[in-house]
Amino acid sequence: MLYFIGGPPKSGKTTLAKRLSKSKGIPWVSTDTLQTVIIPYIDENELNEKFPTRAQRCESNDEKYSKYLTDEIIKAYQKQAKTTYPAIDMFAICEITDGNDFIIEGYHVEPELVAELNEKYPGKLKSIFLLKSDETKFIDNIKKSTTPNDWIIARTKNEETYNEIAKMVCKYGEFFKKEAEKLGFKSMNMDDDFDNQIEVAINELTAT
Repeated sequence: MLYFIGGPPKSGKTTLAKRLSKSKGIPWVSTDTLQTVIIPYIDENELNEKFPTRAQRCESNDEKYSKYLTDEIIKAYQKQAKTTYPAIDMFAICEITDGNDFIIEGYHVEPELVAELNEKYPGKLKSIFLLKSDETKFIDNIKKSTTPNDWIIARTKNEETYNEIAKMVCKYGEFFKKEAEKLGFKSMNMDDDFDNQIEVAINELTAT
């Protein structure tokens, strides 16, 4: 069985993947890794078009979020996700063919992709989508983060930027929630009682 975990950045995907991996003895991979693997095979002239978050990268989050609008940042993530679909599909079919269980997590895992894979490989995967919707709680939790080299804390100095990042993550979460509901997939809000919600998500994914 393949376990797909999608959602916007900082919604708990990696935490869920790690805990599910540890509790069930199933290996996991981030779609960021799959994206990195395919980048060298993309024509250099197409990199910024196919991976627009690279083009948006700045010296700091403060610079990025003052330069680009929330919708521009979300659209860049979405474009990058779709560019990575074929790599995720190839990884999936390799693991299915070999009869392996695997956890695949990342913002590249969109409901549309899971629907396509469900149709191609019926009965071979389960999925869940995590999201955040409360901007104030998101900021409070980020500032308490103990994640090594947290990309938000490490690259953010201005208080206003935290607000802009929170707005982006929560609005991006609305996309995942809406698309998951439309396609009949489970989504979970992770604003409150995070650790318990992680356990609920594990149970949801592993229920027979």
